[in-house]
Amino acid sequence: MTTFVLVAGAWHGPWAWDRVVPFLHDAGARTLAPALGEGDAGLHDHTDEVVAALDGVEDCDVVLVGHSYAGLVVREAADRRPDRVRRLVLVDGWAGADGTSLYDLAPAPFVQALRDRTSDGLIAAPPPAAVGIDDPDDAAWLAERLRPQPARTFEEPTRLTGAADRIPGTAILCRPSVYPFEQCAKAIGYPAVPIDGPHDVMLTRPGALARLILEAGA
Repeated sequence: MTTFVLVAGAWHGPWAWDRVVPFLHDAGARTLAPALGEGDAGLHDHTDEVVAALDGVEDCDVVLVGHSYAGLVVREAADRRPDRVRRLVLVDGWAGADGTSLYDLAPAPFVQALRDRTSDGLIAAPPPAAVGIDDPDDAAWLAERLRPQPARTFEEPTRLTGAADRIPGTAILCRPSVYPFEQCAKAIGYPAVPIDGPHDVMLTRPGALARLILEAGA
């Protein structure tokens, strides 16, 4: 039985996958959604937490899924535990070569906007509309749950040995595209699979996203 380890992106938590998980369970899969540290945590701290989650999975039929910022986290975690991960799936995920940070990958205006939102080492959560959520009920639900993101997570460079590059990967890309996730996918050689929906597509089209994750992990 496949275990899908689902890692949420910046400002989000395991709850981000709540609408996707039932579809994966209905297909006979198991799921695990580790929480990532807040406060003064960095990218490598988050990687440690995902590695710990991988070490706790009893079998090695694991598909590791990362949304947005977590694309960096899951690739670094897989690089450290290549024997534990059968496939990687990025959902609108940031990804790059060894030594690359999110701030290295993101467009300069986006980086400046984030720096402007940073205080005491934390980046304030954006409004739901910034991740494409404009339905009033969904926006209210999301706004209640978003939390500040540790700035170090965007500043620290990824540590990769090349092991992650030997694990097959797929990039699920939201359409219309807002950020250069397609370029990230091409740079690391992941085939791209489009899905119509906003950046937080797990909230608006959970069933469609679950199907694509299952197909990528088949």
